[in-house]
Amino acid sequence: MTQHASPPRDSTGKVPSAGAPPAWRGLMARADVRTLSLLGVLAALILIGGITKPDQFLDSRNLQLVLTQASVIGVVTVGMTFVIISGGIDLSVGAIVALASVWATTVATQEYGFGGILFTAVIVGVGCGLVNGVLIAYGAMVPFIATLAMLASARGLALQITDGKTQIVTIPSVLDLGERDAYVLGIPPLVMVFAVVTIIGWLILNRTTFGRRTVAVGGNAEAARLAGIDVRRQRLYLYLLSGLCCGIAAFLLIVLSGSGQNTNGNLYELDAIAAAIIGGTLLSGGRGTIVGSVLGVLIFTTITNIFALNNLQSDVQQIAKGAIIVAAVLVQRRTASTT
Repeated sequence: MTQHASPPRDSTGKVPSAGAPPAWRGLMARADVRTLSLLGVLAALILIGGITKPDQFLDSRNLQLVLTQASVIGVVTVGMTFVIISGGIDLSVGAIVALASVWATTVATQEYGFGGILFTAVIVGVGCGLVNGVLIAYGAMVPFIATLAMLASARGLALQITDGKTQIVTIPSVLDLGERDAYVLGIPPLVMVFAVVTIIGWLILNRTTFGRRTVAVGGNAEAARLAGIDVRRQRLYLYLLSGLCCGIAAFLLIVLSGSGQNTNGNLYELDAIAAAIIGGTLLSGGRGTIVGSVLGVLIFTTITNIFALNNLQSDVQQIAKGAIIVAAVLVQRRTASTT
């Protein structure tokens, strides 16, 4: 008697219909919907800004300002997105930016010029990320507690270094990067750095083994471990990456403000987490996109700019941001319940 091969079955044991699309196509479709939705929100905000303050909002200098301001928090958000996708959190990013910016602008550091400031900002950021990563990955500390401790320590050290005073940058090559003469085709250098970081982050997350391991760890850490992934080492690398992004952002902030202050990076951790969330990154881990996070940053920065141009109170601005975050989380939960 001739035996016929049984038809392939899906994970539920059912035989998929001939016309059923693969699961990954559904994921891609949902990602496209989220991206288009965020683009629609951003377009609506631009329309509102253009209607309320057409001469000021649509001015090329104002648009350049929006992109420049988005660049600093945007670089931080790229690192934060990786951490959240892995199932972690980093509450210390704002404090790390502050510490890196003041350490890199001390008189002793400025004696080494442009390279000294850049190197110091990056190495301080990476050093703080290393401490976070070791405590979380090998010290088995909860990310919330470990990064909260780093937040307090880095803020305190930044205050001790500056003694509460602003440290002025005197290196012309650093200050010149913030001048309009340094713009390339009307694009500020800070925006170009942000673009490069975004592209590299996207490639790492979507085209490398490191990115796939990050998603796997966030989706199910135990399953990732059984699959041969060194979960502890992966988490260490992710917090190093977050620290690196903070160091780069600190240098961009130095260029933008021409100084180092212990108050730099205030509430960056909340803005970065919020931007990642409304961009589609799950707080529980296992899913997220760099493009969505960047669009989230642009949305929040545009809101801030519109409110400033219309002389609206900052408390109303915070309420608007909070409403957007709540709406984004509700949409995430609804999406998750239907998958």
